[in-house]
Amino acid sequence: MKRQIINIDDTLCDGCGNCVPGCPEGALQIIDGKARLVSDLFCDGLGACIGECPQGAITVIEREAEPYSERTVMENIVRQGPGTIRAHLAHLRDHNETGYLNEAIAVLREKNIPVPEEFVGSDAKRFQADIPCGCPSSHARVVVPHKTAGVDSGYEAPSELSQWPIQLHLVNPRNPYFAGADLVVAADCVAFSHGDFHRRFLKGKKLVIFCPKLDDGVDAYIDKLAELFATQGVRSVTALHMEVPCCFGTVKIVQEALRRSGADIPFEEFTIGIDGAIQGRKEQRLAGARA
Repeated sequence: MKRQIINIDDTLCDGCGNCVPGCPEGALQIIDGKARLVSDLFCDGLGACIGECPQGAITVIEREAEPYSERTVMENIVRQGPGTIRAHLAHLRDHNETGYLNEAIAVLREKNIPVPEEFVGSDAKRFQADIPCGCPSSHARVVVPHKTAGVDSGYEAPSELSQWPIQLHLVNPRNPYFAGADLVVAADCVAFSHGDFHRRFLKGKKLVIFCPKLDDGVDAYIDKLAELFATQGVRSVTALHMEVPCCFGTVKIVQEALRRSGADIPFEEFTIGIDGAIQGRKEQRLAGARA
């Protein structure tokens, strides 16, 4: 899969070692006088080590790489003691990696290792308000649907949205609210066209949206969905797109992501007309085959 990961320029690196303590995950070592990335599994691609390099030898690039493994990292972290554990958890929190953070805390609890006090009871809600960096739109959170009457209309149909963010560029595929979910993948215009979208399609499900025609980074969308399908035990996928030809790309993206993930997930497709009517429905089950 393609993902962000650090890259070290050998011509600039002088082997000073400043980057190594800045990577509690253990992805970096000094070998033969140069900093080396010892395993893709240990590099989360967040670039905490970049600011520690006086030579500017470390950058973040996107390339084919093994998926980052928080569980594998924690096996290394816990051997280094409480200080390193705390530094790693803070690193995940400060970069809004709520899914990885919760996974790390789960590993500590499995091993009966005390969770640092400031992280006890952590979840997506706990950290949504105190993240010091990153786009506020990407802060992961659980949403409690608003079900009260509207101020002006006297009645307001309830929202069935149960998580944020929903735009696929901003979604972390490892967020725990996707675990075991029924997932709706919708083209941007669908909810504006089909008046019963929340009740008919979204109730009790999780949502991601994108535009297959206008959005950049379709390959990244496929990789992100493939990771979500491969790691979260998703129970079903419902893809919704408009009747216009360019919108059928929504289905192709989901199909390719399912194929790459190797997951066997029931898949349902709906075509929505410009007038809001459901024009077609298909069910299929794709046999995943990892690329």
